[in-house]
Amino acid sequence: MKHFKKIIIVATLLLVSNLSYAQGPPEPPADPNTGGGPVGGNAPIGSGIAILLSLGAAYGGRKVYHYWQSQKEEIED
Repeated sequence: MKHFKKIIIVATLLLVSNLSYAQGPPEPPADPNTGGGPVGGNAPIGSGIAILLSLGAAYGGRKVYHYWQSQKEEIED
C-alpha cells in the first residue's frame, strides 16, 4: 500500500508539471531613438544600492559596538 501511494503521488506530480507552463517572455522595449524605453530596461538601481550600503554600515557598526562592549567587559574583569 505504501508503494502504491508513492506511485500515485509521483504520477500526479509528473502530470501536473506537464500541464503547467511558464509565462512567455515580455515584449522587447521599443527603440530608444524613437522615444521608447531605455535599452537596459527602466529598473532603478540607485536607491537599492543606497539601501544595501546603509544596511551594511549599520550591521558593521553593530558588530564593532558589540566587540567594544566585549573588550570593555574583559578589561573590567
